Amino acid sequence: MKVLVTGANGFLGSWLTRALLKQGHEVYALVRAQSDLSELEGVSCNYVYGDITDLDSLYKSFTDIDTVFHTAGLIAYKKSDRAKMEKVNVFGTENVVDACLTKKVRRLVYISSVVAVGAGFSPDQVLNEESPYNVKHLNLGYFETKRAAEKLVMEACQKKNLNCVILNPSTIYGAGDARKGSRGTQLKVAQGRFGFYTSGGVSIVALEDVVSAILAAWDKGRSGERYILSGENITIEGLFRMIAEEAGVPAPRKKIPTWALFALGRLGDTMESLGMKGSLSTENAWTATLYHWFDSSKAQKELGFKPRPAREAIRNSVSWMKKNGLLG
Repeated sequence: MKVLVTGANGFLGSWLTRALLKQGHEVYALVRAQSDLSELEGVSCNYVYGDITDLDSLYKSFTDIDTVFHTAGLIAYKKSDRAKMEKVNVFGTENVVDACLTKKVRRLVYISSVVAVGAGFSPDQVLNEESPYNVKHLNLGYFETKRAAEKLVMEACQKKNLNCVILNPSTIYGAGDARKGSRGTQLKVAQGRFGFYTSGGVSIVALEDVVSAILAAWDKGRSGERYILSGENITIEGLFRMIAEEAGVPAPRKKIPTWALFALGRLGDTMESLGMKGSLSTENAWTATLYHWFDSSKAQKELGFKPRPAREAIRNSVSWMKKNGLLG
């Protein structure tokens, strides 16, 4: 079958591309002309050059495509990056939807994020697909743009008969994740160079389980439905301890007080407003201290999703770091 993957040169997109090829499909990777293609080294897919922010390029790329897997997106946590996220996450997704409808693509599989569902302010808040979005007042750029993009997709399903299934993965761990810009702290933990942890929590899901769920959703996910792909819910302290244990280094032992983290975030915001580079922002502080804990029962029931333990996903991540000389 002729399929296309946006963001195919990214962490998740590259592994999805491999899985589709393994199933025998004719896979097209949508990449920009100057993209870093190292994630696709040795992968025998077809390259089509375009950009999700360029609608004309999508019209050309989506011609005669059966299914589009939309994984492309931008993650950032600074106010200065908000416009870029609006352009890529919202406007780009709107273009993907437009091109799918115009070119009569049979099915769109949209890889959103759990941030579009929300987050908890305490450990007793575990969210599912029906939970009210409860972080709008924080105005977090990544959360808001992914939420807005998902709303556009939902409206196209309801009003324009777009055949689309939406997937909301939590924090994905697996081989190669250390190359992601957002994993700098976790890499330092694995190297034994980070001594602190914050309050808050994350839901760890293995790369392999997300890829399998994407393929299952393509086959049997209901159009217009969202499915959370989350795994084990653990604290940030627990996450860092697991990473350190798998790497064989001391785990971070000092908890950063939440007030101190937000003070650093405000300082970073001020530095950014003056044209300087700050290490943190208030958006970083909120993201680090919220409880990103979720319930994937719906995906387990309807898609056969079976998330493995967090430690196994983290072990795969750290093993890759070791094999690639990142841990010394």
